[in-house]
Amino acid sequence: MNKITLGILAHVDAGKTTLSEAILYSTGKLKELGRVDKKNSFLDTNELERERGITIFSKQARFNIGEIEYTLIDTPGHVDLAPEMERTLQVLDYAILLISASDMIQGHTITLWNKLKQYNIPTFIFINKMDQPDTDRKKIISEIKTKLSEDIIDFNDNNLDEKVYEEIAVSSKSEEVFNAYLDDEIIDNDTICDLIAQGYIIPCYFGSALKLDGIDFFIQGINRFVVCKEYPDEFGGKIYKISRDANGNRLSHIKITGGSIKVRDIIYEDKKVTQIRKYSGEKYECVDVAYAGEICCILGLDNTYAGQGVGFENDNNMKLITPVVSYELILPKEISARKVYGDIKRLEEEIPEISVSWNDKYEKIYLKFMGNVHIEVVSKLIKDILNIEPEFDMGQIIYKETITDKVIGVGHFEPLRHYAEVHLLLEPLMPGEGIVVESNCSEDILDRNWQRLIMSHLNNKKHTGVLTGSALTDVKITVINGKAHVKHTEGGDFKQATYRALRQGLMQAHSKLLEPYYNFEIQIPTDMVGKVMTDMEGMFCKISAPIIENEKAYIKGFGPVKTLREYQSKIDSFTKGKGNINLDFCGYYDCHNEKEVLENTFYNPEEDGQNPSSSVFCSHGSGVIVPWNEVSKYQHVFDDEYVEKNSLLKENCGISKEKFDYSIDLEEIDQIINKTFSSNANSHKKPYKIRKTVDLVGKTSGGNYSLKKGVKHIIDGYNVIFAWDELNELAKENIDSAKDKLIYYISDYCGIINEEVIVVFDGYKVKGNKGSHEIKDNIIVVHTKEGETADNYIEKYVNNNAKDYRIYVYSSDGMIQQISRGIGAYIRSSRELKDIYNKAKENIREKYNLN
Repeated sequence: MNKITLGILAHVDAGKTTLSEAILYSTGKLKELGRVDKKNSFLDTNELERERGITIFSKQARFNIGEIEYTLIDTPGHVDLAPEMERTLQVLDYAILLISASDMIQGHTITLWNKLKQYNIPTFIFINKMDQPDTDRKKIISEIKTKLSEDIIDFNDNNLDEKVYEEIAVSSKSEEVFNAYLDDEIIDNDTICDLIAQGYIIPCYFGSALKLDGIDFFIQGINRFVVCKEYPDEFGGKIYKISRDANGNRLSHIKITGGSIKVRDIIYEDKKVTQIRKYSGEKYECVDVAYAGEICCILGLDNTYAGQGVGFENDNNMKLITPVVSYELILPKEISARKVYGDIKRLEEEIPEISVSWNDKYEKIYLKFMGNVHIEVVSKLIKDILNIEPEFDMGQIIYKETITDKVIGVGHFEPLRHYAEVHLLLEPLMPGEGIVVESNCSEDILDRNWQRLIMSHLNNKKHTGVLTGSALTDVKITVINGKAHVKHTEGGDFKQATYRALRQGLMQAHSKLLEPYYNFEIQIPTDMVGKVMTDMEGMFCKISAPIIENEKAYIKGFGPVKTLREYQSKIDSFTKGKGNINLDFCGYYDCHNEKEVLENTFYNPEEDGQNPSSSVFCSHGSGVIVPWNEVSKYQHVFDDEYVEKNSLLKENCGISKEKFDYSIDLEEIDQIINKTFSSNANSHKKPYKIRKTVDLVGKTSGGNYSLKKGVKHIIDGYNVIFAWDELNELAKENIDSAKDKLIYYISDYCGIINEEVIVVFDGYKVKGNKGSHEIKDNIIVVHTKEGETADNYIEKYVNNNAKDYRIYVYSSDGMIQQISRGIGAYIRSSRELKDIYNKAKENIREKYNLN
């Protein structure tokens, strides 16, 4: 049987759920019509949906017409819930855009229309509520043609006459179709189907979903003009949503786009499909196999995510609607934020746009919301999980940053036995273009594999600006130069050099702050026009001339989210409920109060340890940190030819090669590496002066090594946790949180001392445990296997490495101390480790003048 996935989209209160009910009833799926106001509609099954009378979560229903099986997806209409709607767009074959005859084209209607064009989804339009007084079919079609598209055509209840054929011929933009119409005065059905599928024409129907007027004509039109896809034999699928059923089972909602999927198939990592469900409303049937074209839910997959492609499908990379305000979650005093963070974070699977984040410094949880309805929905979910009434603060605007000029950023990373240098050209882009990464570097200069690695590093990280630490956007980053060492370059070296190059370029560039903006349409009584226009001026908004119709005024414009987000309550107040504002996010533009925001943002880019702008050079065997504004004096390759071709770059670039006063070539690097760490042969030479700047990697410059190869530190994890009061108290609530906190501290310590650190945790009592060995940040974290204690692991490690390395063991366990000391290790207690760590932090702050 042929398959069609059909989605319904509309502005809130246009009658979308009512239309869904009407279609399901008219096709024989439902025996009785449900009503939103009676809280018995087939698809609005969630408690909050029935309470509020709006669709919150997209849901599906299946019905057949002839040889075609349809899956109807009902999506939320409220603007706050737009991301939930947009996730479904990637799996639709056709869409129904529903418009209310009484409300006509709202701001969100235009957003929906643009999204349908963005995803190239062929669309049918249904004008609902035509049973209401003063509805004029000709006037309505004229308005939607003007506001949406001239290619929208009234299909006249499928009675296509000469006028309709003429409109189709004109909209087809095809000479062949137009000539066929001139010859025969009709256009064949297959041609019309193709034109709809390609988006050249948009059929429009009229009726009343509540009274079932026009519904049969509409359904017949859809079935007559849709084209069923042919799918490949190879398996592919698009996961568009994650949810959980009443029993807590994790559901991956997927559209099969090729081949088939069976129970027990492995489609992602090593996880098997344990069950396949085909939902219709709340009910579902379990099947052994799902075929191409079908929508189903898969159980058994733990790490899937909305927008993921499986099989031959790639991930969905379309720019989704995202929130622009971040809120702090305020919990009752007796609830530990750290303890419940994991439970809150789990909500992100089902509602990705909330972007749950953790502030370790203040131990606070933050979420992003589209608006008050979105907050209400998530609050209900949190209450269901934690059995508490969550609260949120007033929220903070999410800013972004960009640059206004071209610069070349240079990053160099060369501690001993490592080498990489990267040069990046940074250029501003138009608003909304995001981050674009390219390469324009000869393979004679830098091997293609290194260039790909650099671009991969740039694409895999969300970069931040240097004004407030906000996300960077609208910047083109081009790899133009670089250098690797035949022996000593590793992939991680280019990661460090790449991020430092980007940051060094941003420090040179002129940056500006961006804030989110809304498009808006305000509807008010005519006597309120003067007040609103005055308000808009004070709110830094741009508006068009008011349009007066039937004692109502319509004012369109755009302005900052910050000033507009609470304006609806003001309109309610001064119009006594007779006015409203429709808001629609339109992008990020220049911040209207940048100076004020910067004055209230305590961000110093040179103290951002996660985003270093300095570079690390090698001098006489020691790594030396060079601040961003002096990197041009020490870089190893130059961009003179590139700069000469682009005059805009000249004033922003560093010293040319002729003025360069220091360099180190690959031969000298080899000579340094071949010397022992402890050699004092060059002790008479003056090393680089350590400047008063932040070492943003957190590493000490130079080695502090013994006659052995180096120093290693091994830490008895649980012993340290129970020895430190802070961690011990945390462990009583959640041992995993205590482990994470210890790893955070030790990672910081490792960054200061620049020596290998291993943290060992007992796992010997866990049945079947195979143990693990992983790198977290810059330290090695070991969980011992079943039957192996931390004592055993530490003893074995010290025994195998004590001859070659100076090893420090940190534990207050008497047995570990005695054994480790006996085989050549240096012993420090767990409490001593805390003092050593605090002293190291104090020294590094004094060394680099950190306040």
